[in-house]
Amino acid sequence: MSVGLVIVSHSAQLAAGVVELAAQMAPDVVLAAAGGMDDGGLGTSLEKVMAAIGQADTGAGAVVLTDLGSAVMTAESALEFLGGGDQVRLADAPLVEGAVAAAVAAQSGASLAAVCRAAQSALQPGGAQAGTVQPGTGAAGAPGAATATVALINPLGLHARPAAMLAGVLGAMDVDIDINGVDGQSVMMLMTLGAGAGTELSLSATGPEAQQAVDFVRSEVERGFGEI
Repeated sequence: MSVGLVIVSHSAQLAAGVVELAAQMAPDVVLAAAGGMDDGGLGTSLEKVMAAIGQADTGAGAVVLTDLGSAVMTAESALEFLGGGDQVRLADAPLVEGAVAAAVAAQSGASLAAVCRAAQSALQPGGAQAGTVQPGTGAAGAPGAATATVALINPLGLHARPAAMLAGVLGAMDVDIDINGVDGQSVMMLMTLGAGAGTELSLSATGPEAQQAVDFVRSEVERGFGEI
């Protein structure tokens, strides 16, 4: 059972497209689209949003993401009609990037609060969570630290699929890991690296599972993420 996602947009096609994209990163997460008016026109529908929330929340809760102003108002109204509570969160996040980041977090089994945070931090500068080791901070000498440098060998480099896989697995570990200056547990930050074939990845991790995390990344990179 994982946290579900609700995508609210003025456009039915846009909502469906975001769901389609995020689903590629999170095949086991329930994603529900609530786009357009009941008659198919542009706008938002309270009934659609409420139904989507009911579909997405399978017991672990749901995170709602919206596009423009009135979509937020519609989502807020839906939460009020449903009695609020702690099972549904409305994320203040960019629709596409937030949905992808939240989907990856949900796929890894993250809690409702963590999935909502992943959405809201999708485009934060630097992408690092509190406590994440940054380059040049002496992580190699810290207790429980691990470092490595590996070169990407798969033709497409660190594109969406391997970035989502790395972020999902690392996000479930008890570790803070930095990859070329960004948070290794954030799919969006990994994708901003634009790391193509031949790019060297500098890994720096701390925490109880630091060595396991670094070994996992090294292993995936060295096997070309199964793409070669």
